[in-house]
Amino acid sequence: MKRNLLLISNSTNAGEEYLGWPRQYIKSFLDETTAKRVLFIPYAGVNLSDKGLTASFDAYEARVKAVFAELGYDLYSIHREADAVQAVKDAEAIAVGGGNTFHLVYMMHKMKVMDAIRERVLEGLPYMGWSAGSNVACPTLRTTNDMPIIEPESFNCLNVIPFQINPHYLDANPEGHGGETREQRINEFLVVNPDIYVAGLREACLFRVQGNTIKHIGSRNLRMFRDGEETKEFNSSDDIQFLLN
Repeated sequence: MKRNLLLISNSTNAGEEYLGWPRQYIKSFLDETTAKRVLFIPYAGVNLSDKGLTASFDAYEARVKAVFAELGYDLYSIHREADAVQAVKDAEAIAVGGGNTFHLVYMMHKMKVMDAIRERVLEGLPYMGWSAGSNVACPTLRTTNDMPIIEPESFNCLNVIPFQINPHYLDANPEGHGGETREQRINEFLVVNPDIYVAGLREACLFRVQGNTIKHIGSRNLRMFRDGEETKEFNSSDDIQFLLN
């Protein structure tokens, strides 16, 4: 398998500039490819202040484009392309931004690009995503943290990795909060889906997948869940190859 993936938990740490902490990893990832232009998928961006999806996508593209320009790469959004599927077929690299995963998956199915992206990624097309953009690399969206603001045709996603990611994974249970913790929610998922790993990817962390190898990169540990197994913590020097088996 020719996968070449950069799967980022979050775009921005508190108090930092947009795409600040992963910028070095994005640059090194793209520098290892022959890509000069990056096709952006903005469909997770739903910003009420922009008064409409097209305006939201325009604003999202502009924000990400400015960062990529600093890195020496041209970024252009799929929402401006006359034929979305052809744009995927012609892409040199793809970046999928974060936001609402349900809306992202809804639009990817609506625009018929889910299968097209999967095909290109399995052929080796460089793919990066952050937050929702990492979630859609999984078999399904069912470990997202987002509210289901729209119903997609299917919960099925790209399935270019055989495990689920929970981005922005948090251990905290705020004082006085009576709701479930993130870990409890993941364990609910595992009761119904016992045969799949769920990776709690903490902020300022990412997965780098190259072919059949995977590495966890970041200053925080990875928290790993599977039904019937003890929940474990892994640091960036640990072997997590089992995730791709």
